[in-house]
Amino acid sequence: MPRNGLVFGIQRIFSAEERLNSTASPFDHLRQQMDDVLGDGGILKEVVQPGEGPPVPENASVLIHYSGFLEYSDRPFETTTNLKYPRMMKLGRDVTLAGLELGLQTMRKGEFSRFLLQPQYAYGDMGCPPLIPSAAVVLYEVQILDYLDSAQVDDFIAMCPEEQNTVPLSTLLEVVTTLRSFGNRCFNQSRYDNAKDRYKQATTLLGNREAQSAAETERIKAALLPLYLNLSLTELRLDSPRKALKYGNKALEIDSANTKALFRCGQEYESAQDCLISAQARKPFDSDINNLLRKVAMCYKDCLDKQKDLYSKMFRGLRSK
Repeated sequence: MPRNGLVFGIQRIFSAEERLNSTASPFDHLRQQMDDVLGDGGILKEVVQPGEGPPVPENASVLIHYSGFLEYSDRPFETTTNLKYPRMMKLGRDVTLAGLELGLQTMRKGEFSRFLLQPQYAYGDMGCPPLIPSAAVVLYEVQILDYLDSAQVDDFIAMCPEEQNTVPLSTLLEVVTTLRSFGNRCFNQSRYDNAKDRYKQATTLLGNREAQSAAETERIKAALLPLYLNLSLTELRLDSPRKALKYGNKALEIDSANTKALFRCGQEYESAQDCLISAQARKPFDSDINNLLRKVAMCYKDCLDKQKDLYSKMFRGLRSK
């Protein structure tokens, strides 16, 4: 049975009857139903489940499940199928096998394929003892879960701020969208520090941009708003209510009626208030704690008043329809 979309065990590709009635090896069987990727027989491919969209671009970052097998082995020598969240891998850096990297660039999102790699495209004549013998042909089963075209991000970040300002704003916004997608992927995997780094990197790039018109300024603000909201929620997950409040307020500076920002600020005030009440219980006469607690209470009331005003406008609009 498939596990995370992958067939677990090379022997399961063929039925018991097929193995008994043939003198050909498992890999010989596979070769008969595979396509030659490069034309030299070094990388053979079989598409088990087609994907959608364009193929993976060069230097992209990919999210994949994969398993590597030796011939006659029913257990992989390496696999990611035991991981709930496989890590994002960058082609040319994290994917070290030439055959696997070239094979990935023929795949599409959602695709599940098998690749048979000759030694020159895998572990070479030396192999990788003790797991991989010398001059070994290996089979990889790969499923593309998702990918991001991170080459554009890498090229943009390599520029100095002056060069970045000469690039069209549309390009910057594409880079920011990719960084936010990276951050969202990390956030969904509970890797909050990594998510925070991606979001902050995107806000820095937008902050360095010298807007050439009022329209550009508005487009930059529109791109900053979801980043501040994401940072606010991420800081909440990291138990940093004061930082979460800072980003929530930044979002409200852009859109004072933003319901997400108002709700998160409310959460942040409640968290800060709880922390300060606990501190006050330990040091009831500490003036700094008491002053900050009063300030938080006033800010919280202001936030609730904004929410109340927003909701009254929403309901008034509904009643008028």
